[in-house]
Amino acid sequence: MKRWTAPIAAAACAVGLVATAGSAGAATNDPLRPDLWGLDQVKAEQAWPTTTGEGATVAVVDTGVDLGHPDLAGRLVPGATFVCEEGHEGSCGDGGWKGIDGEGQESDVHGTHVAGTIAAVADNGTGVAGVAPDAKIMPIKVLEDGSGQTEDIAEGIRYAADNGADVINLSLGGLPGTQIFSILGLDTTTKDAIQYARDKGTLTVAAAGNTSTLMCNDPAFSSDSICVGATDRNALKSYFSELPVTFRGKGVAGPGGSGRLLGGPCSDDIISTVPRGTGTDECGEGKDYAAFAGTSMATPHVAGVAALLYAQGRSMENVEGAILETARNPLWGTRGGFSAFYGRGIVDAEAAIAHPRD
Repeated sequence: MKRWTAPIAAAACAVGLVATAGSAGAATNDPLRPDLWGLDQVKAEQAWPTTTGEGATVAVVDTGVDLGHPDLAGRLVPGATFVCEEGHEGSCGDGGWKGIDGEGQESDVHGTHVAGTIAAVADNGTGVAGVAPDAKIMPIKVLEDGSGQTEDIAEGIRYAADNGADVINLSLGGLPGTQIFSILGLDTTTKDAIQYARDKGTLTVAAAGNTSTLMCNDPAFSSDSICVGATDRNALKSYFSELPVTFRGKGVAGPGGSGRLLGGPCSDDIISTVPRGTGTDECGEGKDYAAFAGTSMATPHVAGVAALLYAQGRSMENVEGAILETARNPLWGTRGGFSAFYGRGIVDAEAAIAHPRD
């Protein structure tokens, strides 16, 4: 039995609602929009005149979500909790970030951060905006105190597929080397669940990992999902990221932050929602938002682009093809090829929504 964790890089800080330096000409009035360089890197706003994700649902299979966060208001559909008492079958909760004991663990703010990157409400004068701001989030709690069991993760994946999720975001993974269990057929629990979801038309995107090895960790490596590596705000590979390399060749890159290796500002990482009141004052006065770095943060950028595409009425195969074939290599200006640092390239929402449909 493997235990997997939500792979967050070590850097994290809270931010207030006072915007600092960032992108010029942002279209929303969200106070933190100028620091959301990830939206610019994946060209999310350029896609919004065509699609904002309305009608698509992304399952965040993770540590659970703060169901009352104001920047997720109207974006949540019913979810489930699979971290239950021993012997309990099925869900024992609603996907909220607090466990069955009613306590919220520090590491379990992770799922709310992921959810905000995907679908935080845009142009509401509050906090941040998501890549697909009109998409729905299905909160599924499979990790407690930042870790969990493959059986619970697999249950969460199957629940998502059975309950209408178009995309499953897995910002979690095993340690380097654990791919061997799936490759040798010793533990294919999560791999099989991802295939179950795929057979139902649900696309899975999964984090590459944060230990700088030469290939994606599981489940991203061995399953039929898109593996996501991380880039910094300069579109360079984040130092901590695994290379987005899998034997299926379905690897891409997305904004994951710098990890503040050289003591850079919080705005060099990915700012998003966290459970209300769980922030600190390290980077500002706000308590409901934080800056994290990791492939966990890159993955929801890709899930958000997938939601934009599903909202156009595309099939899973077409959504996947659009993401992989239009991803761009920032060094060479090519699209859809392969490089070790970027996989097929950095995801590009503007190019992907223009990709031919089925």
